[in-house]
Amino acid sequence: MLSKNKLKYIQSLHQKKYRQQQGAFLVEGAKSVQEVLRSGFEVELVVATDLFYKENAHLTDHQRTPVEIASVADLERAGTLESNNAALAVVRTKENRPLLAEPGEIALILDDVRDPGNLGTILRIADWYGIQKILCSETTADVYNPKVISASKGSFTRVNWWYGDIVSVLSQLTGTPEPRLAVYGAFLDGEDVHKLTASPAGGYLIMGNESNGIRPAVAQYVTKRITIPRYGEAESLNVGIATAVLLDNLRRGAS
Repeated sequence: MLSKNKLKYIQSLHQKKYRQQQGAFLVEGAKSVQEVLRSGFEVELVVATDLFYKENAHLTDHQRTPVEIASVADLERAGTLESNNAALAVVRTKENRPLLAEPGEIALILDDVRDPGNLGTILRIADWYGIQKILCSETTADVYNPKVISASKGSFTRVNWWYGDIVSVLSQLTGTPEPRLAVYGAFLDGEDVHKLTASPAGGYLIMGNESNGIRPAVAQYVTKRITIPRYGEAESLNVGIATAVLLDNLRRGAS
């Protein structure tokens, strides 16, 4: 059974300010906890049912991770999921290190993507398409939000991110007469991505806010405006779905 102090500590990580203060975040559910135990993240504590521990002792024992055996009721009380019959982990956050795309690589830039579920989905999509770097504006949802981690389905362990002033980064990338790498931006009035011949040299794909799109301060650095052609009457696409469609076409167009 979890002590009151440990329960209070774990519950505090539901909130961003305490995640930042403690330098830790929550990972919940069997698959996600298994993924993080196999990753390069430092796991501070695992709270698990006896069955989960017995089936996964090789993972916790290998990393010498402290384990607390708890009931399903304790897990659900401590975590954020409505149903969790396996485990949760307290994991140390990583240093916020700058990221840039290398030649031949595609990186994502997220400009004010605020919905945690969308961000988690984008992490999963990035992982599917082999995108390992995501640059996030300071107003983009917190990647350590439990909803983001849950929606990523373990992909957070294979994708790197950085938060900061993306306008400053873009100004440095395009500060020469010829940009080193292409900067694609998603716009309603852009070039049909189905007809795009993507540069094999790689570049950046910018995705904007769910309601307002890419901010003008960011849009000025886009070298190629692209769009997904509409054949029906829907007003818009979810930013996660749009990211998947655009990445798929960029991957095919550069092959």
